[in-house]
Amino acid sequence: ETLLAFTLNGNSAYTLLNHYYGGANAVAGAALRLVCAGAKPIGMTNCLNFGNPEKPETMWALALSIEGMSDACKALEIPVVSGNVSLYNETAGLDIYPTPIIGMVGLIDPPVCPLTPCFQSEGDVIILIGETLEEMGGSAYLKEIYFQERGSPPLLRFDREKTLQETILRAHDQGLLSSARDLSYGGLAMALARCCLLSNMGADITLVHGKIRPDAMLFSESPSRVLATVNEKNLYKLKTLLDEHDVIYSILGKTSGTSLKVQQGDKMAVSLSIKEMEAAHQSGLSHYFE
Repeated sequence: ETLLAFTLNGNSAYTLLNHYYGGANAVAGAALRLVCAGAKPIGMTNCLNFGNPEKPETMWALALSIEGMSDACKALEIPVVSGNVSLYNETAGLDIYPTPIIGMVGLIDPPVCPLTPCFQSEGDVIILIGETLEEMGGSAYLKEIYFQERGSPPLLRFDREKTLQETILRAHDQGLLSSARDLSYGGLAMALARCCLLSNMGADITLVHGKIRPDAMLFSESPSRVLATVNEKNLYKLKTLLDEHDVIYSILGKTSGTSLKVQQGDKMAVSLSIKEMEAAHQSGLSHYFE
């Protein structure tokens, strides 16, 4: 039986800082999320939430966002089936952040089964597919830790994104992946934490950051990246497939125990039990009302 997968995506901070890449990243991010579920994207809709278009700067943001979305759709061959605009969103003369929201649907054709973001088995190899660059502009890290929304958001390379998505679908068709999750808000650190929480399974990670700052390795929001797990018996076939398509990857570690441990050089950057992460996750909202 054919299955449908659906997702929503958008990042107002990205669009505020770079209107074109805000729109483009919204499309690519939605498509990659579907691909990580084993679904081939087949169509999208949108809601464009902007301020007063009579202001030249607002109209400029709207036009560039649409251009970015259009270029991403053409590059990824995703048709736009409908759309909506919500304009004049302002309070006391101040516009909301420009916020294009993408709704996208994908198909999972039999006999392929959906792919999950959860770790599946102890001892699976954790692999980061795609390249991490020092791209911190508009990131959750910059906002939550330093209270800033500034810089240039991640640069989306359409050819690299398309190759990654096609390769992930091919790997899933061949039964090579145990799980897959796109890296977006919060970068690698947040993706690892979410996977541990969803699966109630820990991970032992070793990061070699090279020329990239340690915090950027954890929290960069570079696009075109997937955090995947693979059974050790399938690792050689997956690496061969990635090499054939010139997709960059790095082995991070293995699923293990009940804690997330991230080693960077001679420093243990993260050592948190699932219970600790769960407590932080469940009490996050109440923290703002203390």
